[in-house]
Amino acid sequence: MKPTLPLLLSLNGGYVDTAGFLALQGLFTAHVTGNFVTLGASLVLGISGVLAKLLALPVFCIVVILTRLAGEHLRRHGRPALAPLLGTKLALLVIGAALAVRFGPFASGDSAAAIFTGMVLVSAMAIQNAVHRVHLAAAPPSTLMTGTTTQIMIDLADLIGGLAPEARPALVARLRRMAAAVAVFATGCAAAALGFAFVNVWCFVIPPVIALAALVLRLAAPDETRQ
Repeated sequence: MKPTLPLLLSLNGGYVDTAGFLALQGLFTAHVTGNFVTLGASLVLGISGVLAKLLALPVFCIVVILTRLAGEHLRRHGRPALAPLLGTKLALLVIGAALAVRFGPFASGDSAAAIFTGMVLVSAMAIQNAVHRVHLAAAPPSTLMTGTTTQIMIDLADLIGGLAPEARPALVARLRRMAAAVAVFATGCAAAALGFAFVNVWCFVIPPVIALAALVLRLAAPDETRQ
């Protein structure tokens, strides 16, 4: 499978979300609305991390707004926006990894170190979500896979049920892109789970490496394709 920017983002999305969930007492760093569910579980079962789950959504929303404003500011001044935003995400992932290694393992999700680490990672994934929506809108989402999986099943049903010959190539191409995104996201989830099982919080050193690869890939793109 050829490494492309959307696929690298999907790989990191699955990895960071899983690693954050395992290391930070059930905190979703990319799929932040999932924290509503884990918040309810924390309140009922007495699991730690309530404050982090409460903070995740507003932090995510604020960073998305700031990302959008920063991108528009760069574009109004005739400068590419995507690479600087990816660079900012990389910096946040580096900081998140350093915090996780320095202060982890996190016995409690309510500790100041765990909350701060979690919000740094949420901020990084907020940038990724905003960047994907604005600059890579034609590609399948790199974090939430429910909608993508639903569309894959709908497309498969259309193929099974019969399709006009002229519509088939476009549908097959879309199906391949979406299936690749889901497969790579799942690979990231599996890699994070294995990494956490074997090296605990040291697994967080991988996301900055993937983010760096994505940034290098972006910078290597022809000038006319940069955004």
